[in-house]
Amino acid sequence: MATDGVEVDGVKGDSEQGLGSRAPEFIKARRMLHLSWQVGVFIIGLAIVVAGIIMLPLPGPGWVVIFGGMAVWATEFVWAQLVLRWTKRKVTEAAQKALDPKVRRRNIILTSIGLVIIAVLVGIYLWKFGIVMPWKIKDQ
Repeated sequence: MATDGVEVDGVKGDSEQGLGSRAPEFIKARRMLHLSWQVGVFIIGLAIVVAGIIMLPLPGPGWVVIFGGMAVWATEFVWAQLVLRWTKRKVTEAAQKALDPKVRRRNIILTSIGLVIIAVLVGIYLWKFGIVMPWKIKDQ
C-alpha cells in the first residue's frame, strides 16, 4: 500500500510520483512516436490553457481550466509536474493559513469594516442624488 511521498514495496505514493513521461511503454520505446505523442500533448494542453486565459476576463472557471491544461502538460513534461507540485504546496499552505482562527477573525473584521464603509457611501450617494430609474427619466 502506498502513502503520500513514501515508497512502499517499490511503489511511490500518488502525490510524489516520479518525474517524467507517463506515456505508455510501447510509445516511449519508439522515439518518433514518443516525440509525436509529446507534440500532441503539448498542443492539447496549450489549447486548454489558452481557453482558460480567455475565460479569465469572461464568465467561466478560468484558473481551473488553466490548471487543467497544466495537468495535461504534466503527463509528459517535468517542468509542468514541478509547477503543479509547487502550486499544490502553496494552495495547501494558504488553506491551512486561512483556517487559522486568528486569520479568520482578522478577515471577518476587515470584511465587516469594508461592508460598513460601502453601506455608508451608498447611503450618502442615495441621500444626495436619490434613486432615478432609467424608465422614469424626464424628457427634455
